[in-house]
Amino acid sequence: MKIELCQTNIIWEDKNANLSKAEKIMENSSADIILFPEMSFTGFSMNTDITGENDGFTVSFIKNLAVKYNKTAGFGWVYKSSGKAENHYTFLNSKGEVLSDYVKIHPFSFSGEDNYFKRGNCINIFKYMDFNICSFICYDLRFPEIFQIASKRADIITVAANWPEKRKEHWKTLLRARAIENMCYILAVNCVGNTGGLDYSGDSCVINPNGDIIEMLSDIEGSITAEINNDTAQYRKNFPVKNDRQEKMYKLWY
Repeated sequence: MKIELCQTNIIWEDKNANLSKAEKIMENSSADIILFPEMSFTGFSMNTDITGENDGFTVSFIKNLAVKYNKTAGFGWVYKSSGKAENHYTFLNSKGEVLSDYVKIHPFSFSGEDNYFKRGNCINIFKYMDFNICSFICYDLRFPEIFQIASKRADIITVAANWPEKRKEHWKTLLRARAIENMCYILAVNCVGNTGGLDYSGDSCVINPNGDIIEMLSDIEGSITAEINNDTAQYRKNFPVKNDRQEKMYKLWY
């Protein structure tokens, strides 16, 4: 499977401009599946009266592109009807069908995200080609429990983010740790540049189940592509660390 991670400099709260950029990417991509960052077409904004939608505008727009260019795409957007909004990450296939629609489980309270966004309560895993794929969003990366749950089935876990440059070493370290401890592929896509007054270094990357960084892009807008095979089961067979987990005991301690 050929994947493309699109490390974009998101134009702040300008949905149309960012969607226009996304169309050019999808038109010229040779990948099977294309991933965009968290809140892909608005930036990580708390102004949900501007960024939020309940008419399916963004999903419909990307659906048309997915069908037109015969691509599968993962992208972030904001749902809001009344009250708090939801931070979504959705996958659409080349037929325009929804493969997964995930709502961020851990709003980033340090920045006040929890004041504007309610938390999700589901872990979604879907089949694409011969991979089982699960998606998480940004701050979720700091909570290893959900990755362990997901990797019982998932061969790939995607992490879409708006992760600031000042904590870039946390980003890179935690991504490798999640790959190693779950023995799965991690596809991590971040934004880059100055967006909403914060600096982002990107550091989007593809990491294999051994924790090796296959590809990484830092400090510039662009895309990285990689071909990956579903050899997750072989990694786990060669080093069966998951067999030694003591989950019944862990539950007692919780």
